[in-house]
Amino acid sequence: MIFGRVKSLDAILATAERKSLHRSLGALQLTLLGVGAIIGTGIFVLTSEAAQKAGPGMMISFIIAGAVCAVAALCYSELASMVPVSGSAYTYTYASLGELLAWTVGWALVLEYAVAASAVAVGWSGYFVGQMRGWFGVEMPLSLIAGPYAGGIINLPAVIISLAITGLLIIGTSESAKVNAVLVGIKVTALTLFIVLALPVMRMENFEPFAPQGWMGAGGSGVIGAAASIFFAYVGFDAVSTAAEETKNPQRNVPLGLLGSLAICTIFYMLVASGAIGSPLGAQPVLNAAGQWLAPGSTELAARCATISAAGVEPLACSKEALAHVLREIGYLKIGNLIGLAAFLALPSVILVMIFGQTRMFFVMSRDGLLPEKLSTIHPKWKTPHIITAITGIGVTLAAAFLPVGKLADIANAGTLFAFLMVAIAVLRLRKTHPNVKRAFRVPAVWLVAILTILGCVGLFLALPSDAQLVLPVWGAVGLLLYFAYGYRKSHVARGLDVVPDAPKTPGAF
Repeated sequence: MIFGRVKSLDAILATAERKSLHRSLGALQLTLLGVGAIIGTGIFVLTSEAAQKAGPGMMISFIIAGAVCAVAALCYSELASMVPVSGSAYTYTYASLGELLAWTVGWALVLEYAVAASAVAVGWSGYFVGQMRGWFGVEMPLSLIAGPYAGGIINLPAVIISLAITGLLIIGTSESAKVNAVLVGIKVTALTLFIVLALPVMRMENFEPFAPQGWMGAGGSGVIGAAASIFFAYVGFDAVSTAAEETKNPQRNVPLGLLGSLAICTIFYMLVASGAIGSPLGAQPVLNAAGQWLAPGSTELAARCATISAAGVEPLACSKEALAHVLREIGYLKIGNLIGLAAFLALPSVILVMIFGQTRMFFVMSRDGLLPEKLSTIHPKWKTPHIITAITGIGVTLAAAFLPVGKLADIANAGTLFAFLMVAIAVLRLRKTHPNVKRAFRVPAVWLVAILTILGCVGLFLALPSDAQLVLPVWGAVGLLLYFAYGYRKSHVARGLDVVPDAPKTPGAF
């Protein structure tokens, strides 16, 4: 029975020991890895969309999305302390709920990591084009900065950054982490500068009306609808758990990295949102001439924004570089431009962590036999899974080169929410069936925390646009076809290759 294919904890740890990754990351590097994954497109770009959906109420949207991530992070921390190997939610599900569900989780996480990496690469391309125009007066041809969907041929800047990040990850994890630390420093400095300049001139009257679209309005508007989209601003913190096998003292450092990075980013988000809302621009949604709300990304909103901007100041909800735009309106023109430059320099760190997480996911699935084992080959010099890293990088590059960004954030959210839900279920199941397994970190009030995680994930998923909701089952169906065509027959658990007869039993092991 495929639902009975549960991989034992001893087998998981023994498999990792036979073909292991080099442990080189500490708590600080993991925290920076998490901050690098979290702070990016969400806060630099999606602030405008949140303003259009929820107005000043987007502050509550940040809190709701952050709260769901916080309870999910507690569940991740317990499982990572029990199973400190690569694979994240996939491995945890394999150890508790079985192979089939583990495969669906791993496959769903492709929507988080690879799709998000492609989306950020395209977003970075826009910043690159803007920087070339603003600083050097160079206007790049449309054919080289957009895919066929936008009248071009290929998004060359997105291709270049995707390949560069892939090459860096092939060279080595420690080297990648050092570069990531520099990029995280740039992002944190930029956001700190924004907070210092924006908060002193905050206008409290701009916070009224606080929730012009209510809690749940039409077309995914309202505070809850904005939370479902702004959830993308937190996506990536779970990439810390995928690095467990490359972490020194993972039982201590993985929980610190998860919770530390989430706490740092939540504080920044709340302060940045306050500065943006209180600025002279305000954060009220853009309405049409008849006073009706317009959906983000719609042609109607784009036309209305063009009309308003031509007659005066561009609203926050219309800006593609929200934070830089706010500072320019406050009077800090040059610093606003530097914030745009900081986003341009720092967004590659998000691509790095997304591709990193995806390669480690495929690595462990290959190591379990669900994907061809050749993919999990470790490079003799660089000690990285170079083959799967190259393949993942090529996939991300092709998507970034030719496909539209459009709904990618919501699609990535759908895959992430499914994985978070499965992690919460795994924590509950393992507490019940194997209470004696050593847990260096234990979720406090586990039943409450896990149930809140499940309810939060389901609620945010239902608040996503319907097309994003439909992508998950369609993508899952494709994954099931692949599983039954290859993984079902080649699985190490099915073939009895995961048996560890001579290994000492972990207390309370499966």
